[in-house]
Amino acid sequence: MFRILTQRVLGQSLLQQGIRPGAVASASRCFASAAKDLTVREALNSALNEEMSADPRVLLMGEEVGEYQGAYKITKGLLDKYGPDRVLDTPITEAGFTGIAVGAAYHGLRPVVEFMTFNFAMQAIDHIINSAAKTYYMSAGQISVPIVFRGPNGAAAGVGAQHSQCYASWYASCPGLKVLAPYSSEDARGLLKAAIRDPDPVVFLENELLYGEAFPVSAEVLDSNFALPIGKAKIEREGKDVTITAFSKMVGFALKAAEILDKEGISAEVINLRSIRPLDRAAINASVRKTNRLVTVEEGFPQHGVGAEICTSVVEESFGYLDAPVERIAGADVPMPYAANLERLALPQVEDIVRAAKRACYRSVPMAAAV
Repeated sequence: MFRILTQRVLGQSLLQQGIRPGAVASASRCFASAAKDLTVREALNSALNEEMSADPRVLLMGEEVGEYQGAYKITKGLLDKYGPDRVLDTPITEAGFTGIAVGAAYHGLRPVVEFMTFNFAMQAIDHIINSAAKTYYMSAGQISVPIVFRGPNGAAAGVGAQHSQCYASWYASCPGLKVLAPYSSEDARGLLKAAIRDPDPVVFLENELLYGEAFPVSAEVLDSNFALPIGKAKIEREGKDVTITAFSKMVGFALKAAEILDKEGISAEVINLRSIRPLDRAAINASVRKTNRLVTVEEGFPQHGVGAEICTSVVEESFGYLDAPVERIAGADVPMPYAANLERLALPQVEDIVRAAKRACYRSVPMAAAV
């Protein structure tokens, strides 16, 4: 089955593009040199389009990715351009189509699997962990698994506990996986391109509420050859008094908190992690050695979270530089409530980050003392 799928994808898709099978496919796009605004949705769509154009081995699979053009319209226009052999609508069976995609990756294709939400990916977690993440090691390097699992992760709005969980720490704990979490359009475009080109399985955690948000991007970002390095964080805002680490939607919250703190004389450095596994420990520790304080921010549960791993790294490598206890901001340790007022209380807010940074800088009463 996988051999037939491989032959069909490589042969028919090339012919549809007017390229002889066996010829090297190349793609280029012309962009204006000036910067422009790009939504995260557009950034993801353009990355998929360009990588499919450049490499006939890339294909898309998932529920409603074709005829409906994606539940969030990330795959808009791709079925018309590349046909049903490369944009495959699947039944509602995550375990089934994820297993097929992993098998296709074993045979040299580069599948991009879309989950309508990563909460549904739990149906397929055996294929993601046991089949994709461990095969390169278990085959002594003989079988690569170039596959991307992508879709919205974490909380949206009013969708309850079974549709709101952040899985960053789950997947980041597994050797063999790379785990990426974009914030901006530059992140989304550059990291997705890097993920598709990578020889290893990549879990690509998007945020539904960021899809429609527009960010300015440069001409360099719009170039078809653009890609961001996996495993490198970005300093979104430089500061000298406290380091704030965040990923995905929480980067925006951290930046808003930094603006508020600046008005009160606290200079916060905001680090956009981008990559959860591998984690850019060097960038985090270098920042903490400069600011001497750390606040970690994430939407996920606090126990065994991404922030906990960051705290451990800093304690192990930069403990002597800390002038205050590390502050951890995370979601409440409860299943996500459905009621809007309780949902807000269960998720980190800008004011939570501001208070934590003030505590780290001894600008407010410590939490233990207040209690």
